[in-house]
Amino acid sequence: MRRLWGRLNSVNVQKAVWALDEAGLPYERVEAGGAHGVVDDPAYRRLNPNGLVPTLEEDGFVLWESNAILRHIARRAGPLALPADPQGAARIDQWLDWQATSFTPAMRDAFWQLYRAPATERDHAAVQASLARTEPLAAILDAHLKGRDFVVGTSVSIADIALACAAHRWLHLPVERVGRPEMTRWLAGLAGRPAAARALGEPIG
Repeated sequence: MRRLWGRLNSVNVQKAVWALDEAGLPYERVEAGGAHGVVDDPAYRRLNPNGLVPTLEEDGFVLWESNAILRHIARRAGPLALPADPQGAARIDQWLDWQATSFTPAMRDAFWQLYRAPATERDHAAVQASLARTEPLAAILDAHLKGRDFVVGTSVSIADIALACAAHRWLHLPVERVGRPEMTRWLAGLAGRPAAARALGEPIG
């Protein structure tokens, strides 16, 4: 029995949902977080003491942190399996860490202020500072993707999933930003995959 806890408009839950669907692994998704609550319940905190989503349960095994869940899925044989060569696997790790420690944190204030803060209480200076931090990082990803259909190698990987979920959020923020044609092309190519369409189909929020 495999169960994934989390709401689908969470960017981190989107990563896990996409990876599970891409890998063809059956699971039940339980709404949690945001308006659904649950994450502060004692039973949930026993699964994930952070009170965050997603959380994956597999026959008594419990795992939290979205990129750890991606790596767990990729360690199985299947379409998302990590490259056999250590350098290819390291490149995937590099981009997973960059997404988690650089790209997503840079845009976080802009997202929170534009989607979560009441309009009358938005900190516009925080939004602009967040955009200024994110633009150079978007430029790095855009340059890397030139001439590539995938972030690493010749097929979709968990690096694509993590970065595409973040890029989807970035490109849909209701702000002016620098055009990133390579990122836009790459994301459009991935968005046609059934697993991506399911994961990214909810409104951002």
